[in-house]
Amino acid sequence: SNYTFLVTGGGGFIGSNLVEYLLKYNAKKVRVLDNFSNGYRENLSEFHSNPAFELLEGDIRDLETCKLAMKDIDYVSHQAALGSVPRSINDPATTNAVNITGFLNMLVALKDSSTVKRMVYAASSSTYGDSKSLPKVEDNIGKPLSPYAVTKYVNELYADVFGKTYDTDTIGLRSFNVFGPKQSPNGAYAAVIPLFMQALKDNEPSTINGDGEQTRDFTFVDNAVQANVRGFFAPNEAKNEVFNVACGERISVSYLWDSLRIAADSNLKAIYGPPRQGDVRDSLADISKAEELLGYKPQFTVREGLKITWDSFNA
Repeated sequence: SNYTFLVTGGGGFIGSNLVEYLLKYNAKKVRVLDNFSNGYRENLSEFHSNPAFELLEGDIRDLETCKLAMKDIDYVSHQAALGSVPRSINDPATTNAVNITGFLNMLVALKDSSTVKRMVYAASSSTYGDSKSLPKVEDNIGKPLSPYAVTKYVNELYADVFGKTYDTDTIGLRSFNVFGPKQSPNGAYAAVIPLFMQALKDNEPSTINGDGEQTRDFTFVDNAVQANVRGFFAPNEAKNEVFNVACGERISVSYLWDSLRIAADSNLKAIYGPPRQGDVRDSLADISKAEELLGYKPQFTVREGLKITWDSFNA
């Protein structure tokens, strides 16, 4: 309640869940910066009546907007980005402009701010690229497999250089396949879990890219929110580090479909299509660094998160 927060991309999936948490626990002020190219106004509609909530419509590609957004702010959660591997393959230039130029603007604004103590930013598990080693450990990455992965790795490099050059304070969170309430099933670049849920709700089969045996470390959104909040207040040892945020367990996409199908009491069969370009085959996080330096501990298993998400989806 003593602190003011800025959440960029606060109209998006993870951002709006973080805003909800901060307001629930009586943050002094929560300002959202979003241009709604990707986020949804309805994700924020319930907060407008809260006097601690503030909305600034703007684009992180404009430096002055970033500086204005950070005015009188204590902590920043930088979630604004163009997500999606396929989108980045279809439009690498816009992905670069938002994710790299926008991120650089946020770092410059952070450097010039007299009030911001730390910026926690959304890094990505896509940074592991073609690395075959499992589990994924922060200091062992491969070559990126998509333009999106390149942008997220560049974010980490810029954050590190700014820390060494200007003594800025950042923490990067490499989140693994986050899912949960407020994640949209709409659009060409929707994530797999809301797509599956929408298909089951509509009683239509869903397409699985590849053989379905590819694995992911799916992470319920409340775990990701916890990591962001812990990142704000983590000790100095965590400064300018990056952390895996996940459950530390992996399940196959076919198993995910079957779990949701059973929850939906459905006999629908999935359709198998070609593998998706730029996707990694297997993903599993080592979360020991986040546990040690952030005090992070996933509060929800994948199965618990799926039930909450399914109930929310059908509410």
